[in-house]
Amino acid sequence: MELWPWLIAALLLLLLLAQLSRSARFYAKIGLYCAFCFTASAVAAVVCLLRHGGRTVENMSIISWFVRSFKYAYGLRFEVKGRETLDEDRPCVIISNHQSILDMMGLMEILPDRCVQIAKRELLFLGPVGLIMYLGGVLFINRQRSQTAMSVMTAVGERMVREKVPIIPVVYSSFSSFYSCKTKLFTSGTIQVEVLDAVPTRGLTVADVPKLLDTCHQAMRMRFFHISKIPQENGAPLGPDAQEAQ
Repeated sequence: MELWPWLIAALLLLLLLAQLSRSARFYAKIGLYCAFCFTASAVAAVVCLLRHGGRTVENMSIISWFVRSFKYAYGLRFEVKGRETLDEDRPCVIISNHQSILDMMGLMEILPDRCVQIAKRELLFLGPVGLIMYLGGVLFINRQRSQTAMSVMTAVGERMVREKVPIIPVVYSSFSSFYSCKTKLFTSGTIQVEVLDAVPTRGLTVADVPKLLDTCHQAMRMRFFHISKIPQENGAPLGPDAQEAQ
């Protein structure tokens, strides 16, 4: 039995529903985005293996190129301010705010060469997506096993202390004007990306970590509301739909 007629019929039905229903359009775009991720990961994995032969952070530049191409299909633009902070030839730790599955595109817009990422272990089992992350040198932590996760983070922390590397916060503006799971909105839009000044860690000890994290969080929080044009009163966002990204 030929499957092509059924596949074509299903595609036509999906396109019809997408024209009639906002929810259908939303889920169709999400499905397409996931399909892009899996397909691009499979192709990128082959390119990485042919180019570098296995797992290495050098593969991240290849992965970045594939992921950044997604924005053209969705009409998304990223306007980056402060990129020169990341262009300096020095080790650093990059932290950013998390909002949705679209974060990956934003991250690849500013990711420096030879940047090692940390991700939850569950992503390793997402077929070609997990494979390409592995080939890119991503460090996976098992959040269900706190001891294992802590050992990975401790190793990273020890290197930070040993080399006194600065922390560079990166803030992405709110996606809510074009992407919202609550209202089933997914259209084109522009994301403001701001690379903040590096936060020095030289001379700090483990006891200074809580204050350091709070300093970074407060700076990112204020910048998030500013570039997202979300008004505040007494430090809290105004409006029923004004939600701060994690």
